[in-house]
Amino acid sequence: MNKAYIIWPFAGLLVFGAFYWNFSKDYALRQQKAEQVIQEQKKEKTRKELELRKKAIEDAIAAQQVRMAARAAKEKKEEEEKAARAALMDRRTKAYDDVNKRLHPQLERLKSDADEIKDQLAKLDLEKKTYSDEEAFLRTFVRQAEANVKTYYNLLDQLAAAEKARADAEAAAKKKS
Repeated sequence: MNKAYIIWPFAGLLVFGAFYWNFSKDYALRQQKAEQVIQEQKKEKTRKELELRKKAIEDAIAAQQVRMAARAAKEKKEEEEKAARAALMDRRTKAYDDVNKRLHPQLERLKSDADEIKDQLAKLDLEKKTYSDEEAFLRTFVRQAEANVKTYYNLLDQLAAAEKARADAEAAAKKKS
């Protein structure tokens, strides 16, 4: 059994050595090829990035030119609108001045007419107040006059009754005498 402790590890070492020797003889070449592939991939990636960067720069320049053209067109349009707006403002001011020149005398005449009408309205309001006060006075006076008429009728009736009573009394006194 002692031999088994030595033979089996030695056999395992020989098998491992065969695999290791087979692996190690091409290992350096494979590592070199792998590094070359990695280097080529890096170069290809760098080349693609440069191409993309160059394309992005060209696109940015083209977009900038488009924006500049659009900005120039917008500024031109704004200036035209500003000029048109200024012309319209001038026309409006001139029209306003013309209307004011023509309508100012008419306005003054209408203001004086309005003042006269206000004065007439004030006079009419005063007359209306006077007439309403007079009407109230007359109504009160008519009520008093009607009350006086009733009083006079009552007095006349009382006088007639008193006279009739006196005449009856005199007639009764004459009959008694």
